Amino acid sequence: MKPALPPFATAKLRGLLTFSFVVTALAVPLSFATSLATALPASAQNAGKVLATVNGQPITEADIKLAEAEIGSDLGSIPDDARRRVLVEYTIENILFALAAKKSKLGAGKDYDDRIRYWRRRALRDQYFETTIRKSIKEEDARKIYAKQIKLIPPKEEVSARHILVKTKAEALDITEKLNRGEDFAALAKANSKDPGSKDRGGSLGYFAKGQMVPAFEKAAFSLKKGEISAPVKSRFGYHIIKLDDRRSTPPPPFASIKDRLLLSMIHRKAQETAEVLRKKAKVEYIDAELKKQIAADKRGSGQGGN
Repeated sequence: MKPALPPFATAKLRGLLTFSFVVTALAVPLSFATSLATALPASAQNAGKVLATVNGQPITEADIKLAEAEIGSDLGSIPDDARRRVLVEYTIENILFALAAKKSKLGAGKDYDDRIRYWRRRALRDQYFETTIRKSIKEEDARKIYAKQIKLIPPKEEVSARHILVKTKAEALDITEKLNRGEDFAALAKANSKDPGSKDRGGSLGYFAKGQMVPAFEKAAFSLKKGEISAPVKSRFGYHIIKLDDRRSTPPPPFASIKDRLLLSMIHRKAQETAEVLRKKAKVEYIDAELKKQIAADKRGSGQGGN
């Protein structure tokens, strides 16, 4: 059964809200750890702020933060104001369904107890992840990694060039002769080039790096000095006359542009390391026969042996 959707929702938001309900009702999102790292901020001062009530039950900023961690990855690039509204409506529906379940006396029994036991473990896991893993990753540590790695990235050379593409060598030599007499390269490109993507721009291809053009063209373009024009260059497309407009070295990406990805990578690595340490300290025993076969096969495949 799908939840009743709020009347404010556009078709897109209604679809997203319905999808989020179905996803979270049927399965635990695999991206929950990442969602925790990117959830809407709720400071200690604002966490208790009441945003709405349902039959007197408050919905606070803290509730919205938890809803964001749960379904945020399903909401895509919804603008922040609409995103917040969807999260509030989602939380309202959670309460409405919970109240309906309580009225139907569904808050007891084995199935309910199994769910409570699972979600209690999950809540403890998430609290540990938040306090021990995520909060241990600091921006200054990310900056140090960035500063160290950026030194290992060589500057990337790019050139800006224009070309005139013709079918035959005779045509290429004829245009080369006209260029040698001082005729304008851009005008000749517009009049003669067979490349529909660049001829109207005077043959301009803009900036490109190595590996983006066919080898013969790339070799010729990168061997030119600024303002130089090449001899005809043959490729599978025909014959090119190339003029180099500019050459530059592109700087590495600034820290701000990769900070979030770097922090998430560090959190993920820390989580993996922590899981390995905890697993080594624990006694994990596989009881199911099929699982035992799979584990044994995995060990043999990795060269660890095992029974």
